[in-house]
Amino acid sequence: MIRAALVGATGRMGQEIIRAARNSTDIAIIAAVVSAQSTQLGRDAGEVAGTAALEVIVGTDLAAALDGADVVIDFSHPLATEATLAACRQAKKPLLLGTTGHGPALAHQFDRAAREIAFLVAPNTSLGATVLLQLARAAAAALPRDFDAEITESHHRLKNDAPSGTALALGAAVAQGRGGQLTDIAVMNRNSGAARRAGEIGFAVVRGGDLVGVHTLLFAGDGEELTLTHRASDRGIFARGALRAAAWLTLQPPGRYGMVDVLSAASGC
Repeated sequence: MIRAALVGATGRMGQEIIRAARNSTDIAIIAAVVSAQSTQLGRDAGEVAGTAALEVIVGTDLAAALDGADVVIDFSHPLATEATLAACRQAKKPLLLGTTGHGPALAHQFDRAAREIAFLVAPNTSLGATVLLQLARAAAAALPRDFDAEITESHHRLKNDAPSGTALALGAAVAQGRGGQLTDIAVMNRNSGAARRAGEIGFAVVRGGDLVGVHTLLFAGDGEELTLTHRASDRGIFARGALRAAAWLTLQPPGRYGMVDVLSAASGC
């Protein structure tokens, strides 16, 4: 049984992962880490997640949690990522980072971590969303450049980062398919009133209710359009994907990985 330390254990995704691990025969949650400000400190992680007692107490000691773990899963907050990275590098533990909303300042730390540990960055741990990114890249490369690309994403009212990490990854896949960089062609809003520039990738964001996650990529040409959509109706898909990826990561050498690597291994490609 693979032993996982879960950072951000009492958040939406953390609780989903605890529930999903209950049904796993491959991986178990043996430590639950949260911030010092959490109101759930000292409680049983299973009870916080609405399941039977897990006999894992919610705490703040990341170093102690890593001591008995084979892999670390982080779905906490981008402000905690730097500390999690440092702790995993120090302890030589594989890390699956599912937290989104990181700024470019952490890019060099991601590169350094990947030289020392198996490090998987996953803005979306759904296998279906992973395929969507591959389709986006392929479609962008195949379609003429005069097909305009627009991305729309919808999430629950409490999601902080916008556009979502998945939407940005989708934009990066389109840019890569066209041989460019997203930072050069991304448009996050249309408030300027300027006409659409050729080649740019536009983003639109919806926040409301308890929407789990919908991502749509539109290629609009003259007289025709192509739409690619991934719709998540159950947050459990992300939890199951994260556990699958974490188990896979324990077998990998140091390096930077993504969900596409997990998917390739699962399909044998």
